[in-house]
Amino acid sequence: MFKKLLTNRVVGISSSGGHLSELQSAIPDSLLKNITYITSKDGRTQESLKGLHHVFIVEPNGVKWKYGYNFIQTFFLFLIMRPSVVISTGSGIVVPYLLFSKFFGSKIIFIESGARIYSASRTGKFMYRYADKFFVQYESLLKYYPDATVGSLE
Repeated sequence: MFKKLLTNRVVGISSSGGHLSELQSAIPDSLLKNITYITSKDGRTQESLKGLHHVFIVEPNGVKWKYGYNFIQTFFLFLIMRPSVVISTGSGIVVPYLLFSKFFGSKIIFIESGARIYSASRTGKFMYRYADKFFVQYESLLKYYPDATVGSLE
């Protein structure tokens, strides 16, 4: 498993559910062999990542000790993987990994959720400062993210 992680220099990280679906929609087919997905584990997640490189991390869900565990887990994953590019659609589960990645020189691409039409997400507002490229799917969000690029995942 670790050998596969070391050869994939692109990481896609998000929470499960809709965030993961959006992330998978944003990844071009040409990258599928060179990306490792990091997300939390549930029945749908396991099915949608079948046949793809992936790693599961704990979803804190407001439990303090799980935030600490997520922090440690993502730190060691980062040290093993050392990605050159990290692509994310949020949510809060991704913040430690993205910050480690930025600190150690990885390029960060953040895509604000398509569910956000008129208001910014907490993760988006925080990561806007650190992302090398920030995408929104609606022009109405440019008031929160003035330097973002508007684009659709469709």
